[in-house]
Amino acid sequence: MTQNATPPSPDMLYLSSRPALPVLAEVAVSFAVLVTKWTVRQRTRQALRQLPPELLKDVGLTREEARHQGTLPFWRP
Repeated sequence: MTQNATPPSPDMLYLSSRPALPVLAEVAVSFAVLVTKWTVRQRTRQALRQLPPELLKDVGLTREEARHQGTLPFWRP
């Protein structure tokens, strides 16, 4: 599945232009990125479970493969 690319926010541009972040800020940013990845995975897997057979065929998955992917925990890639 593809992910939509969005332009970076002004906050992210500001952070990327800094030489280094304080350790606590790095931890906070890393945690925010991790939670975002988990949320995207959960939504994607939930949507995959609901796809009709024709669309599953278009993406090259069987119903059983989609069901398996849909039951994976959000923290597993």
